[in-house]
Amino acid sequence: MKKLFLVAICALAVAAIGPGLVAQHPETSGSAHVLDGDTIDLGGQRIRLHGIDAPEADQTCLDANRQLYRCGAVATRALAALVSSNPVRCLTRDTDRYGRSIAQCFVNGADIGATLVRSGMALAYRQYSQAYVREEDRAREARAGIWSGSFDFPWNWRRTR
Repeated sequence: MKKLFLVAICALAVAAIGPGLVAQHPETSGSAHVLDGDTIDLGGQRIRLHGIDAPEADQTCLDANRQLYRCGAVATRALAALVSSNPVRCLTRDTDRYGRSIAQCFVNGADIGATLVRSGMALAYRQYSQAYVREEDRAREARAGIWSGSFDFPWNWRRTR
């Protein structure tokens, strides 16, 4: 009788908790349109990539030769190259204050955020997640992407605008 009671309790717990777990991470997939270096539109849903912050579309940086370049446009093109002609799959984690879904997204099984941070096209957004800190450390050590020169952190750059 005790076993039956425990099984019943476990079944009720799974039934009560399970739908909440699924609802926290709804999956969206399809063809993505890139809005900027860390935001896509997927089937009419605006999605901000979880755990990363890329230079803003009109942000400029200095390259290794101290030449000014449009690093925000470069980051946007890097994201576009990743998702072009490939289906994107996103797992929603949250919603931001602008109503955008915050999601971890994948293309061909690869985590888009990790790929962008590793290549120096975005930063780990430590204020919200520690997910990509290791990738950022590697990019900085390799002087990849924006780490090859100098730049304002996107969150600081936005404050000055």
